[in-house]
Amino acid sequence: MTPENLATLHARAFKRQRAWSAAEFAALLNSDHVFLCPGPHGFALGRAVADEAELLTITTDPDRRRQGHARACLLAFETQARARGAARAILEVDHGNSAAIALYQSAGYDTVATRPAYYGLRNGTRADALIMAKSLKDETQFPVDQMV
Repeated sequence: MTPENLATLHARAFKRQRAWSAAEFAALLNSDHVFLCPGPHGFALGRAVADEAELLTITTDPDRRRQGHARACLLAFETQARARGAARAILEVDHGNSAAIALYQSAGYDTVATRPAYYGLRNGTRADALIMAKSLKDETQFPVDQMV
């Protein structure tokens, strides 16, 4: 996936928040420690430094939601993070994104903090970010029946 492809999909998927530009994706992809986990209808972008990995963004084609694509991208992110030596994964999520929060909770992530008014929304308001974390030391992954 090119930075342009990533930006286009990100813009289609993120209607509440500002989408990332192709230039932002290109800069991230050229950064040390950043890795892309592409899927057929989405992607995850992560960064692993020392023993911690951060899920920078995860995106699914809006026409393909609720089909397991985000779950597969999250699993690919965790697998790649472990391969890079990460023992813990962290992420930020808009407190209003209940579908993403449910996905992360079902994958074993717990809310560890809140960043008030972190996200600038397209309507000019701000939204809190939940910071969620998960240990990657346990090799247990998603139950197979949840991979569909």
